[in-house]
Amino acid sequence: MSEFLNPESPLRVAVLYGGTSAERDVSLKSGQAVIAALKTTEIDVIGIDINNTGDWLPLLQQADFDVAFLALHGRGGEDGTIQGLLECLEIPYTGSGVLGSALAMDKLKTKQVWQTLGLPTPGYCWVDASTDLEAVWRKLDGIPLMVKPVHEGSSIGMSKVDRLDQLQDAVAKAADLDSCVFVEQWVTGKEFTVSILNGEALPVIGLETNHQFYDYEAKYLVNDTRYLLPCGLSLEEERQLQALSLRAFNAVGCQDWGRVDLMLNEKGEPQLLEVNTLPGMTDHSLVPMAAQAKGYSFPELVLAIIQAAKQRYGF
Repeated sequence: MSEFLNPESPLRVAVLYGGTSAERDVSLKSGQAVIAALKTTEIDVIGIDINNTGDWLPLLQQADFDVAFLALHGRGGEDGTIQGLLECLEIPYTGSGVLGSALAMDKLKTKQVWQTLGLPTPGYCWVDASTDLEAVWRKLDGIPLMVKPVHEGSSIGMSKVDRLDQLQDAVAKAADLDSCVFVEQWVTGKEFTVSILNGEALPVIGLETNHQFYDYEAKYLVNDTRYLLPCGLSLEEERQLQALSLRAFNAVGCQDWGRVDLMLNEKGEPQLLEVNTLPGMTDHSLVPMAAQAKGYSFPELVLAIIQAAKQRYGF
């Protein structure tokens, strides 16, 4: 921590959290956890709730701090929007830039980039109101399928579909949240997540849940989700997932820290699902868990993320 502690000019950090997306509640918890961690150091910290009143904008324009720590999840915070504003205001910030944030938030564009580079990801079809869903069912080989809104996180709006007659309702549910929806082949197998910190893949975490999939409730609301750390793979298998996750992360222009979610199908083949550029920092969150396994306390993880921004901007 000493590299940040200059008694003549202490580092000033503004934690941006809250936001106006469907993930606001989780973001508030993430921001509060980061603020609490920074208060255990000699860093000056303030919290700025990015709400829908706009009263936070003058605080950014005054920019009485050295760097913005972004603890925003979902649209408006994780999609390049706040990053673009901070770029215009010439305010340093943590995490991925405008391009990486916008691209990773778009699950469909992310999959297209991965496919272009030959990285494995489940087959899919983009759908809208005019799409022949029966044709989609046939193309993707039917049962089961996963329906996803393109621009939501935390598994919000996602549905597993076991029958063709369920597909229309699942698409409508996702379309209520997002104008862009896609249907993806279901992957039967084991789910894993790989946290990325400053160019290094942290220990892989295996995920097991009693739910149909690792949904919002399994992530944030229940206590029976099982986090496997060690993940249960051989050392070579874990290294392969780490290497693939780093490639997937870098492929969409992400920076400094984040998380890659993926599965191993029944044949043991990896299938990339998505990249999270501003993952949760709550007591249920996966990046702090993986970082702890690598030897980082929570405050040390927060400082490592700030250090990456410091190296990039030179503040």
